[in-house]
Amino acid sequence: MKPSQRPANPRFSSGPCTKRPGWTLDALKGALVGRSHRSADGKKIFKQAIQKTKEILGLPEGYQIIFTPASDTGAMETALWSMLGPRPVDVLVWESFGQGWAVDITDQLKLENVRIIEAPYGELPDLGQVNPGHDVVFTWNGTTSGVRVPDGEWISEAREGLTICDATSGIFAMDLPFEKLDVVTYSWQKVLGGEAQHGTMILSPRAIGRLESYRPTWPLPKLFRLVKDGKVNPALFEGSTINTPSMLCLEDYLDALRWAESVGGKAGLIRRTEANAAAIGAWVADTPWVDFLARERKVRSTTSVCLKIIDEWFEGLAEVERRAFVGKMVKLLEAEEAAYDIGAYRAAPPGLRIWAGATVETADLEALFPWLDWAFMNIKEEVE
Repeated sequence: MKPSQRPANPRFSSGPCTKRPGWTLDALKGALVGRSHRSADGKKIFKQAIQKTKEILGLPEGYQIIFTPASDTGAMETALWSMLGPRPVDVLVWESFGQGWAVDITDQLKLENVRIIEAPYGELPDLGQVNPGHDVVFTWNGTTSGVRVPDGEWISEAREGLTICDATSGIFAMDLPFEKLDVVTYSWQKVLGGEAQHGTMILSPRAIGRLESYRPTWPLPKLFRLVKDGKVNPALFEGSTINTPSMLCLEDYLDALRWAESVGGKAGLIRRTEANAAAIGAWVADTPWVDFLARERKVRSTTSVCLKIIDEWFEGLAEVERRAFVGKMVKLLEAEEAAYDIGAYRAAPPGLRIWAGATVETADLEALFPWLDWAFMNIKEEVE
């Protein structure tokens, strides 16, 4: 039977992610639009955003925050182009974004002493292969594979290289060991449900030291230039930006941070995320046609939850037929306004991807599950 109750909010996209509960355009009415970000008022709210971010995340002493253009991609590119080169590099690849960083490092920067340590979708590479004398580049949470590193135990306390971590779909929802991470990047559009196109770099003192002691041999575009007269431009730590930011997006980020404080800060955001992941886990356990793409429980993402269809009939289809089947499911759910944007990433195995970050309500997920069952059976009957 077709379910009678739809999710109050059917937005389960993995990016941009749904806004915080209760969000309306009125949240932006205090935005400093039409004013310079370099004005006294503009600088004040950027400082406020940096300070709130540090407090919510509980960053160690000496860690600094820089806002960048071009979302998490811009933040990661800035780190890669500005810091890599003096040491060998290990790149961990188990999904599309890690693969993208590997391509940048080998094909664009053309670094030669690079090891790519890989695993297929649904699995994690052997973290024990990482050399503490090398720089290491990795995603904390594989947004397109539903696989995350379980912890920071594999990162050596005596490491000599930098740890450069793309944490965009993990930060604010998972407990990151910042003391072991030298560069952490993210966008505002994931766990906090902010607007896109702005990125954030969190830099440890070791990362700042690399920036000030090493000069790349290749030209750096203006957007990547963080160093001035041999030192990281101190204005960047106060919220200054290299190019003109959106004050409207900044106001939205501040609104998201205030909401994060209202639900208990980082601990509250993690609790909300884990409750959502637990609800999905309970449904998967009771549903014979679906399973997690990630085989091991300890490496399963709690935000970008990737699912595979394990029905025997479905597995007997050719891959092009499996992708077409999932496409029909996704379109049917969108037409019914039960779920938007839940198809697996195009390079991942055919299946579903449901965002379960902190801005998603558990009640909406619970309302979604009967629709998933209905859509699967409906399309299966149609195809058979």
